[in-house]
Amino acid sequence: MISTNWGSATDVGLIRDHNEDSFLAQFPVFLVADGMGGRAAGEVASGLTSIRFRQLASSDQVTVDEVSRALVEANERVLDQSSQVDQLEGMGTTAVGLVHVLDRSQELWLIFNVGDSRLYRWFEGSLEQVTTDHTEVQELVELGSITSAEAKVHPLRHVITRAIGTDDSVEPDIWLLPPVPGERFLLCSDGLTGEVSDVDIAEVLSGEADPTTAATRLVERAVAAGGHDNVTVVVVDVFADDQDDLEDTSPGRPRPDVPSTISVPFERTAVEPATADELIAEVPQSKPPDRITPVTGGNGPTMIDVVPASTGGTEQGPAVAVPELLPDVSPGTDPDA
Repeated sequence: MISTNWGSATDVGLIRDHNEDSFLAQFPVFLVADGMGGRAAGEVASGLTSIRFRQLASSDQVTVDEVSRALVEANERVLDQSSQVDQLEGMGTTAVGLVHVLDRSQELWLIFNVGDSRLYRWFEGSLEQVTTDHTEVQELVELGSITSAEAKVHPLRHVITRAIGTDDSVEPDIWLLPPVPGERFLLCSDGLTGEVSDVDIAEVLSGEADPTTAATRLVERAVAAGGHDNVTVVVVDVFADDQDDLEDTSPGRPRPDVPSTISVPFERTAVEPATADELIAEVPQSKPPDRITPVTGGNGPTMIDVVPASTGGTEQGPAVAVPELLPDVSPGTDPDA
């Protein structure tokens, strides 16, 4: 059995006037969602998704089917609110997740993504981007039409091809990986990767032992580089319950270079979606701080109640962070897009 320690940080950036990112950091579920569509609709979409996955975090053992169902129901909740509330029409959200699951008594990491929020794995001095962006430019890269370097400045780089809440069905990519003591995961919105290179990300992940400090430093770099978008980062460290096991595997044992991708059926199910009023009631209404918010349950202002760093799976409180919803929502496209 593995144990985890994690830290998180988020910031509105220097250009946008509110934060549409939401995240969840509570073992066994870690999630970053980047909302889009309308002045306040983006944070509603990402918030609905985070709240649905918080239900999984209350379980000691999560299955692959439960993650699949959570994705389906998050998609339906966003679609339902988008169709019922004029101000929320057209909203959607990306989502990237890391979930500890049990599959036939085997503990695994289930990784999923929809959109361009990313998950990276740092292990034995090497940084690997596990997820693949669902964007127009990524499709062009895969076709060989443009290079990865050209994709970073391409005018279509922000055009998402998959999202939660934009279609009747959700199409995530999903991987199952065995946990390895010594590995470190990074989940982030594109507010980080749009400003900070993979080389700089690797430098921070290798240089900061504390996950909260690492998350905060990465957000600081994104803001210092321009802060053109909201930026949210969750860093998760993995170690063995048994210290002897940790020493035997340090700095970790190798795993296959290519993660196994699985196909999970996603069928629409009848669910009772949360209403916008219920969502707003769940979101703290305090004004977000002006600068970076490291979320650790420690000192200083925070946008949520408590998100503790944890060792050995001993959590201490609620752990969903949803930016404040603006009361004066108005229909139309996102003015910051």
